[in-house]
Amino acid sequence: MIIVNFKLYPQTFGDGAINLTKICTKVSQQTGVKIIPAVSALDCYRVNSPTLLQSVDNFTQAIQASKIGVLGTLLNHSDHRLKPGTISQILKNFPQNFMSILCLQSLGQATTWAKKLKPTYFAYEPKELIGNKYQSVATVKPETITNIAKELGKTPLLVGAGIHCQADVIASLKLGAIGILVSSDIVTSSDPESQLLDLAQGFKV
Repeated sequence: MIIVNFKLYPQTFGDGAINLTKICTKVSQQTGVKIIPAVSALDCYRVNSPTLLQSVDNFTQAIQASKIGVLGTLLNHSDHRLKPGTISQILKNFPQNFMSILCLQSLGQATTWAKKLKPTYFAYEPKELIGNKYQSVATVKPETITNIAKELGKTPLLVGAGIHCQADVIASLKLGAIGILVSSDIVTSSDPESQLLDLAQGFKV
């Protein structure tokens, strides 16, 4: 699975969100890899495709989103950090079958508070590697991916931060992740379709 976080890049405003969502759908259909965009609340309705929200601040937003067909949400990603207590309260009141992807920055967060929660997925994204075009979590912190996956037990793990090539995907899957979380590598690419296709093919090796 690939989650493409649109964040607040100019390329993902308005028609840009629609066009990039179409690319995600096209590459997913070509490869058979599930690819889900995470869009802003302003665009989730108009893209006319199954999406995630980039964040919710309370459980009522999740209920509203679920009623209009949104699949779920990211929580605590790099541009929208939340306190552990806030995250816990939000998750307790989520609608049934509303996907939650809880982002973590470190093994310490996993061991101290995150493993007590029950999101649909965890996502590990060390902040010092976010947006890095040369190094990735898979190459710089491979042992941490493995340790977090073990610590979190049965809850599936995604990884992000610096993922920018097929080799990163292959390594991440071997280390214990089941998917990836990407943003700038796709959103700011001169050819996002080709770049996304390259990453998706890493799941087929």
